[in-house]
Amino acid sequence: MEAQVARCAGLDVHKDEIVACVRITEVPGGPVDVRLHTFGATTRELLGLRDWLTGLGVTRVGMESTGVYWRPVFHILEDAIGECWLLNARHMRNVPGRKTDAADAQWIAELVEYGLVRPSFVPPQPVRELRDLTRYRKAQIEERTREVQRLDKFLQDAGIKLSSVSSSILTVSGRAILESMIAGTTDPEVLSELARGRLRSKIPALREALNGFFTGHHGLIIGEILAKLDYLDEAIDRLSTEIDRVIAPFEAKVALLDTIPGVDRRTAQCLLAEIGPDMSVFPTAGHLASWAGRCPGQHESAGRSKGGKTRKGSKWLRLHLHEAARAASRTRGTYLSAQYKRIKANRGSAKARVAVEHSILVAVWHMLSRGEPYQDLGADYFTRRQDPDRHAQRLAAQMNSLGYDVVLTKRPAPPTGPARAA
Repeated sequence: MEAQVARCAGLDVHKDEIVACVRITEVPGGPVDVRLHTFGATTRELLGLRDWLTGLGVTRVGMESTGVYWRPVFHILEDAIGECWLLNARHMRNVPGRKTDAADAQWIAELVEYGLVRPSFVPPQPVRELRDLTRYRKAQIEERTREVQRLDKFLQDAGIKLSSVSSSILTVSGRAILESMIAGTTDPEVLSELARGRLRSKIPALREALNGFFTGHHGLIIGEILAKLDYLDEAIDRLSTEIDRVIAPFEAKVALLDTIPGVDRRTAQCLLAEIGPDMSVFPTAGHLASWAGRCPGQHESAGRSKGGKTRKGSKWLRLHLHEAARAASRTRGTYLSAQYKRIKANRGSAKARVAVEHSILVAVWHMLSRGEPYQDLGADYFTRRQDPDRHAQRLAAQMNSLGYDVVLTKRPAPPTGPARAA
């Protein structure tokens, strides 16, 4: 096997140390000079690693994607080394029984030298910063949801059935009632009078729902929950403001993605942060869907296809696509909604949702590549693409099988000429 790189390196990255192996081949097919060195994980040690690699003339470095420990190493080396590759751990299985850090570094270096691995997609630094912001905002939104659920759990423990009467616990009326209860008011008559708007029409039911055994124990915990909810609301607002500032250079692309059914502005920002604005890194829309793990895998043996499962891909991208697909499946008169209902009837909701996610990704690739907004194919696309005569014959056959006599008569086409004035 012929070496693809004359001077390459493999890094086995850990929390506190990095084992580096450099392979140098002066003459194609000649002897290989292997050099091993262990560095710490501090910034000073990483700078020493960079100087050591550049001093040896290394042009390509490969490292395993180990948690988050690879990030500072990649950040320091990406501008100093010609090619800095992040490698998928599943693509680098070594022979069992030879597991040491030095052996791992040598194995990675050999795979890189002979071109037996492919680099993972790592977006540029501005997109990585945007990705950190959107992911952290999503984590805070999920944490807020958990706190709201925890709030209702403690209210149920106190026999307060506010969520059974009000659509949301944290409306203006609900917040006023909760704060009054924390302050010590437990009389249902007084609490129910704090209702505002349409909730006042439910005062009798509200009075019954607020008749519980709310104690100071519940008030302390619920007060802390409300304080945490206030902090989370402020944190989400601050993160959203910062995301709007960072994503400003890509605002036109966000506006394009916002035209997809089921994709709002926040989801568009998250999708752009996960896949990046530059679609040239994905040769086709199929490559993007494969990288995201939103298409069937391949498992063929002895000439027979056994059906492949979808790969995991990025859990964050999968989460955003899942939300977009669920929203798109509830829209009316759209291609995505029709696709979801068509596949769900035969293969179930899970496979239908993944198919819609795949369609959204394909649309994203074409829209970002061409700079064009979303063009919906229409809810009747699956009907229009069929031969109308054959479709009519099939429907007539189904009616005949149910005991009905069906006679097909085709209506004449409507006139297409210009209308005449009366």
